[in-house]
Amino acid sequence: MLRNRPYSLIKQQNERRCGHVSATSFLWVQKMNKDIRLGIGVAILCVGLFLTVIAIGNANMNVPDTPSIETEGSESVSTEETEMTEDEVQIEIEDDEYTNFAIADVEKYVNVRQEPNTDSAILGKIYDGAVAQILNTVGEGDNQWFQVVSGNVEGYIKAEFFIHGDEAAAVMDQYVSKYIKVNAERLNVREGQTTNSRRIGYVCAGEELKVLEDCGEWIHVQYTDEIKGYVAAQYVTVAEEYIYAKNAEEESRELAFIKVLKERAGISEDVVKEETTITVTPPSVTYSTSVELRKAIIEYAMQYLGDKYVHGGQSLATGTDCSGFTMLVLAEFGYSISRTPQGQYTSAGRAISYSEVQPGDIICYSSNGGKSCTHVAFYIGDGKILHAANSRDGVKISSATYTDIYGVRNVID
Repeated sequence: MLRNRPYSLIKQQNERRCGHVSATSFLWVQKMNKDIRLGIGVAILCVGLFLTVIAIGNANMNVPDTPSIETEGSESVSTEETEMTEDEVQIEIEDDEYTNFAIADVEKYVNVRQEPNTDSAILGKIYDGAVAQILNTVGEGDNQWFQVVSGNVEGYIKAEFFIHGDEAAAVMDQYVSKYIKVNAERLNVREGQTTNSRRIGYVCAGEELKVLEDCGEWIHVQYTDEIKGYVAAQYVTVAEEYIYAKNAEEESRELAFIKVLKERAGISEDVVKEETTITVTPPSVTYSTSVELRKAIIEYAMQYLGDKYVHGGQSLATGTDCSGFTMLVLAEFGYSISRTPQGQYTSAGRAISYSEVQPGDIICYSSNGGKSCTHVAFYIGDGKILHAANSRDGVKISSATYTDIYGVRNVID
């Protein structure tokens, strides 16, 4: 480091080196020291000006100096998102979840088009009450179209044929259909709620009929478009699902099935008898404890971490929503629960407190002031949940207490 040295020390050092220092030499050394001090001062001033210019440039560019934190499995993550309040996180999750949710509000059905105009090709039909996810909006006013996906159909429908957003979320439980799935080899459909009632047809293992009313030991079903009847409840599983748009292939399969049902109506029971042997396939793996089962459920659910969110989605592989995610995962382990958040809150398993929660339990949330359950998630342990959050984030892990917990349901034991 440069510093000024006293004249006597300079003189002594130079005398040892040269044997003599003249007054002229001393004056030259003193001048050199002054020049060095001046150079250092100018350098410091230049550095200061340079740093000031950089600081002003950053301020004009509005680049915040955001702190970061280390997280497992990553280099560093900005804490900007973690600075959001829990209320803000709730609003972000819930609002995003239903912003693009839509329900068809039509007389019977409308066509799904390839392009946003009535001259383009028809890709399918969406029926009254069918759910859809809005992917994009085209046009405005009376000529506004939604690009939607519903079931296996994606295309354009005029916006006027939908209720959507918060309005749709408020009534979504009214648009869930119940249906039976037959577990017996062959099950009679009868006119009344007794085995002595006349048979009007039959259904086979794996086939489905729409539920009109659950009467306890018997279930009232829609057999064909014109015929209604009853089936014994002990031989079927009742499930819930939304209505979806249908493409031409799906429409053809449905019409073919109705034709088969009508043909069966004319077949005597003496010719084709009822066969109530249960054909449900047992789980391929058995678990010795509920702890093992819970672990298996979470491990299975975790493989969908990062997958996309689809309103009314029917498949874990192609995407579903929050209640579809919990329903479809548990179905893989033999559990049948409601299709909607509110339905799961009221009927899935039994209610427990958060202090009793275990991995695999369903945590319920409400974003409408406690009027109903609007969101559900799997508890995975360590204060965390796994859930289909919204269209932007898909299936993700969050804090279980990102907002107030509305309820907890134990489906496992």
